[in-house]
Amino acid sequence: MGYLLDTHAIIWYFENSAELPDEIEKIIDNPEVSIYICSVSLWEIAIKVSIGKLELQIPLNELLNHIHNGDFNVLHIGDTHLNRLIDLPFIHKDPFDRLIISSALVEGLTIITVDENIKKYNVPCIW
Repeated sequence: MGYLLDTHAIIWYFENSAELPDEIEKIIDNPEVSIYICSVSLWEIAIKVSIGKLELQIPLNELLNHIHNGDFNVLHIGDTHLNRLIDLPFIHKDPFDRLIISSALVEGLTIITVDENIKKYNVPCIW
């Protein structure tokens, strides 16, 4: 089974935040589970840091090094993800979330998220 981390789950995981439940951390740490990070989440983090909407406890380059040197699969946005995005109902306007949702649907992944707006879509989620 494969899981796609929502942006807040990425941040909380790498910052060892108490916001991330232990059972979710165990899933992410399980070497038998495929964990994906959508490139759009990395864009979102960088954009929000650059405009002052997000302050990371670890430097961005360190977070990126952990992702690229760890057991994470970075999922890059392609044409199939964009085409699926167009077909999504317009429940939520956040472009980052909509790309995460379309990516999960195309790739057959379950999103790890606490975001109630994402859960309004017909996409598998846990948490």
